[in-house]
Amino acid sequence: QVQLVESGGGLVQAGGSLRLSCAASGNIFSIKAMGWYRQAPEKQRELVAAIRSGGSPNYADSVKGRFTISRDNAKNTAYLEMNSLKPEDTAVYYCNADIQTRGLTWSIGYWGQGTQVTVSS
Repeated sequence: QVQLVESGGGLVQAGGSLRLSCAASGNIFSIKAMGWYRQAPEKQRELVAAIRSGGSPNYADSVKGRFTISRDNAKNTAYLEMNSLKPEDTAVYYCNADIQTRGLTWSIGYWGQGTQVTVSS
């Protein structure tokens, strides 16, 4: 059993900053990758940023230069630092992690419950 718990969402004015956290817990053997997705009303869920173990992060074009994804492997936690926020960044942000649990030889994708980010103009 694996759980992803997100925190850090909220309401912020345009130009402001927020920091999201995603903590993974449970029967974890290794975390292959962690990432953040977002879904705005009536839109499809889209990748915001992701980082694989030992790899470089990748970002959606719309957030490059403004958002930074990082990981604390000791804490099984990923962060998304969001700066220069725009109203179009308003969405529910979901954490996703590709996790291999103990006893398995493959990894499975897990999702968090989502955290609301609202940017006012």
